[in-house]
Amino acid sequence: MKKTMLPLASALLFAMGTAQAAGTPECMACHADVSKSHNTAVHKDVACTSCHTNTAEHLKNFKTHPTSPFDPAACGACHQDQYKSAFKMSEKAIRRSKKSYNGPAPDPFFDRALGAHGFTKEHDIPRGHGMMAIDQFVVDRAFGGRFQPKDGWMYSTLPDEKSYKVWDVLKDEHPDNDEQKVFNPGTAKAANAVCWTCKTTDPMLGWAYLGDKVPGAEFNRASNPVKLVRTIQHGFNCNLCHDPHTGKQRIVRDALIDAMTREDDANVYKTMAHNPTTITVKDAGVRGFNRKVAFLDNKDSRLLCAQCHVEYICNPGIDAKTGKKIGFDNRLTNHFPWKNADQIEAYYEKIGFRDFKHNRTGALLVKMQHPDTETFLGSKHDKAGATCQSCHMPKVKDANGKTYTLHWAASPKHYIKETCLTCHKDKTEKDMVTAIETMENHFDGKVREAEARMNDMFDAFDMAQLAGVDEETMKKARDLHSVAHINWEYWTAVNGAYFHNHEMAMRSLAKAAKAATDCSAMLRKAVAEKTAQKK
Repeated sequence: MKKTMLPLASALLFAMGTAQAAGTPECMACHADVSKSHNTAVHKDVACTSCHTNTAEHLKNFKTHPTSPFDPAACGACHQDQYKSAFKMSEKAIRRSKKSYNGPAPDPFFDRALGAHGFTKEHDIPRGHGMMAIDQFVVDRAFGGRFQPKDGWMYSTLPDEKSYKVWDVLKDEHPDNDEQKVFNPGTAKAANAVCWTCKTTDPMLGWAYLGDKVPGAEFNRASNPVKLVRTIQHGFNCNLCHDPHTGKQRIVRDALIDAMTREDDANVYKTMAHNPTTITVKDAGVRGFNRKVAFLDNKDSRLLCAQCHVEYICNPGIDAKTGKKIGFDNRLTNHFPWKNADQIEAYYEKIGFRDFKHNRTGALLVKMQHPDTETFLGSKHDKAGATCQSCHMPKVKDANGKTYTLHWAASPKHYIKETCLTCHKDKTEKDMVTAIETMENHFDGKVREAEARMNDMFDAFDMAQLAGVDEETMKKARDLHSVAHINWEYWTAVNGAYFHNHEMAMRSLAKAAKAATDCSAMLRKAVAEKTAQKK
């Protein structure tokens, strides 16, 4: 698919010379709403034809859609500093497992706690945004080993500050079939069609609101994931957060739009965020089916980041109330609870969704994702007026002294002067790094403590099952296991947990430890009583 990438000056000249063929006036005849907003915004001098190709054919036959540029390099032609910094590689080790001995959730506990869930196959420390589609396609738990780097492990040495097309880097080792299955030992087939909604915007124009299966939409929640990802070329993209026609901040992630507009739900942003903004939702379904885009009435990076950095459901599950399976026909399989750690248990009880059944205890559990934004909302730094951008995308100066927004989105420890010291003016860079690392050390200790109590709990479950403890007691124990699990895994799934809301982390981890301790005590007592009865 051919894409056009023109510097602004060239785009203007091109538009002036081709306006009669396929320029703004012709587009306005049908796309008046888009043209009106475009003509009063920062991109008003960029003609439609500078970004959309195949426009002449579209004017002859409206069923022939113009080509929309999804290559972030097109934006990078004019926004070089933002583009290069957005695709700067992470400093973190590539494919370093979270369950490594020095990871956030080391084995053997992680595998024991996840009960053979697909994440036990490979769950890595996240790295730069620019590689998130490529990384997701090759991770061992996703496609059963189907997709592999063309140059083997040399893919880890790709130069940074530029974007890469997925199929320039990867290959499909089984192009003769579309089966989503395990090809290589030690892998899993956990990926599904909903996964892509946080990894890329490429199929966005062929995806109905919340991934519903409707006429005209190319993909839906139940689509074959192999067929879908073969159409994807780009991961992180400028159009995720910025409307191409106006440059304004927007939300395209449908589950977040749903979470922000649910009338029966007091979401965490509405109730806890410092100085929250409102959104204006618009129907963008010009291709015959419902599709929504939400524009931020005021800038707020917290909502932009919340399109991905949240706890979400993206897979089939189990109804805890009935025990029945929840399939992709249910919108809960593309859902944001939009709750923090103090609220998440009650919410999952309300909707009844569980991700999996633990293979040793039989408890129905939630598989947490990465609830970064909802954890930060209402925190000490949020109340002080900081946002995601304040710490992860600060204003910096380029080589010519011009200020721009850094799009690297890495740890603020890389630019303490531009982040922490803007408020903590009496401290030094060394002071702030020390404070951050001290918080992390304390947090790590509390996570390990919760895990120790949960290990005792698992041992007690084994003993109870061998002893034949009654089902009523086992059910109460499974309920406590669920409490311990969600309040432990929340904090191994979230990124920057120790800093985003340390106080909430301490409350929640203490709750996990207590639930596990109570469960162990109850089961051991039941085992002792059962043993006494046999004597």
